[in-house]
Amino acid sequence: MKRYRTAVIGAGYFGSLHAAKHAELPEAELVAICDTDPSRAEALATKHGARPVTALADLIGQVDAVSVAVPTNAHFDTARICLEAGIHVLIEKPISNTLDEADALSRLAADRKLVLQVGHLERFNPVVQGLAKILNRPRYIECQRISAFKPRGTDVNVVLDMMIHDIDLVLKIVGAPLERIDAVGASVLSEADDIANARLQFTNGCTATVTASRVSWKRHRTMRIFQQDGYIMVDLSEAKLTFIRKTRGRDGQPELYQEEQQFEAGDPLKLEIQSFLQSVGNGGPPAVSGPEGRAALAAALEITHQLADWRRRFEDGDATAN
Repeated sequence: MKRYRTAVIGAGYFGSLHAAKHAELPEAELVAICDTDPSRAEALATKHGARPVTALADLIGQVDAVSVAVPTNAHFDTARICLEAGIHVLIEKPISNTLDEADALSRLAADRKLVLQVGHLERFNPVVQGLAKILNRPRYIECQRISAFKPRGTDVNVVLDMMIHDIDLVLKIVGAPLERIDAVGASVLSEADDIANARLQFTNGCTATVTASRVSWKRHRTMRIFQQDGYIMVDLSEAKLTFIRKTRGRDGQPELYQEEQQFEAGDPLKLEIQSFLQSVGNGGPPAVSGPEGRAALAAALEITHQLADWRRRFEDGDATAN
């Protein structure tokens, strides 16, 4: 098995998770940890037997591929510098701050014949991979992603922090262009929106409602998919899939019967990094391409824009009432 020299850029929470997987995988040789904070870089590098560096320039010529796990506002510049240096990039979601940046990264990767993979981790959830086998032209989809509040991640709103996972899944499942988005939300515990609901309508007639909240005591990640031959309940946290299948009974009336499947919990991040390195090795397309990351970002930004408009209208109404 060929080994690839790798590095993790960003020694925070997500960077530490990536570093652990890079150090574990036989196809990766974790060469360096890069972070602008020397103490964080050294601590994480020491833990995994890598070299701490504080500048991207120190990686050029030393690594073949990187995981980019820096704050979102640094995604573009970090990935651009790596791609320009001939380094393959796995970048945490969202791909970037803006659509222009996302387009530029995809063009750069294509021009340099490099892998640019976006870290939409739920694609590697075993229950999602099992779901693909029973999808049959979904008509309506409901997603709920609810979590306890954590100060980490509040540099972006709940849409870019959490909902974008389900947006990506819905776009992949439906496989048709978006036609209309309607969204509402509210800020509760931070200055950004902490809860949001969006209705996504597609050109093929499918509709999805997606809810994300980081204002809860419990963690809850579910999806319900309604299609012509029944409906599917997906528990993303428990990796459990329930299919209520419609059949024709003896009297000609529809009957329902239930099928359940429990998947191994698995290790989605490990699978994601393995998939990335496989694409690096064989030149195949990444599991989540730059354009796919861009599509999820486009929907998330439109939802964010509508939330801002909704908040302004709400505040103006309060001001008028007073």
